[in-house]
Amino acid sequence: MSTTEVTTTPVINLTDHAAAKVAELLAQEGDDQLALRVAVKAGGCSGMSYEIFFDTDTDPEDHEAVFGTVTVRVDPASAPHIAGATLDYKDGLQGAGFHIENPNAQRSCGCGQSFA
Repeated sequence: MSTTEVTTTPVINLTDHAAAKVAELLAQEGDDQLALRVAVKAGGCSGMSYEIFFDTDTDPEDHEAVFGTVTVRVDPASAPHIAGATLDYKDGLQGAGFHIENPNAQRSCGCGQSFA
């Protein structure tokens, strides 16, 4: 009996810059159990908003992907809203921070943290 490797597409992708920054921040936290949690909740000026935080909670229903040393978890309710999205990190004169490019967003607000 042979086993077949199943490959799934991550719900959200991380650019190399984002993965490096998250890895740096995780190293500062010093907890090997932490993962990056990306979620969506109702609210914000466009109807839904992103939540990005470190989390030790795991759920068997979570979508999970690994980018280098970074584990990313997305809960099943958030997954359809951010499927195919990309998390990037920019560090420049116009401000540093994470940004989500979401192909599912029909519109977004000026802050970039809210979408519909």
